[in-house]
Amino acid sequence: MTALRLGVIAPPTNTVNEKEWARLLPAGVSMQFTRMALHADTDTPAGKQALQDDLAAAMTQLRSQGADVMVYACTAGSMTLPHHALPDWMATAAGTPAVTTAAAIVDALGLLNVRRVAVATPYHDALNQHETHFLEHAGFDVLACQGLGIGANGPHEYVQIARVDPATIQAHVRSVHQDEADALLVSCTDFPTLDLIAALEREFGIPVLSSNTATLWAALRAGGVSLRDAPVPALGGQLFNPGNQA
Repeated sequence: MTALRLGVIAPPTNTVNEKEWARLLPAGVSMQFTRMALHADTDTPAGKQALQDDLAAAMTQLRSQGADVMVYACTAGSMTLPHHALPDWMATAAGTPAVTTAAAIVDALGLLNVRRVAVATPYHDALNQHETHFLEHAGFDVLACQGLGIGANGPHEYVQIARVDPATIQAHVRSVHQDEADALLVSCTDFPTLDLIAALEREFGIPVLSSNTATLWAALRAGGVSLRDAPVPALGGQLFNPGNQA
């Protein structure tokens, strides 16, 4: 199989994404990371330009290191509308395929024929409302979107996301689950959830996606990696079934 190098742009506080992906990467796929400041304002022209400027600098660095696919691995920072506009701009700017976490979530839910979704996050209410609006704009019925309140007092709290213990996360996801949901989404690339996905899928009988699994799935897809030839460990959940690569 042809080797694939993923160039990943992550927020400065993120300590989870790289660890989880290291456990999921199929044979022949490697990754290299760089960090980029969070951008809270992406709706104004100035805010959008600042985001693009920082992404362009990060992608230039990754491209010089041989990255084949550009990946902006940040959920909240990539929730721009329309959802494919940012990865399309990245692909044009970098001259490589590109994915963002928010667009990856939309694509993954769509391929799994999800219409009704329950969303568990570590976020505060304002960010949950932003994610609900983003997903509804993409055509999904958000039955619930609840967080742990991290960030309510400012961005300095975001370092706490990676420190939430697994039992708390599992209880949180269970509390958000809705019987009518077609899937559960656990949002945020810095939320340590990989070891919970398979058990939650067995418990509820529906796909359970995280920001990290959706982003990696999209990156492999963009890089032309066949899950039949290069399978991902089962702890990644139903999303990585070979049939989910159309």
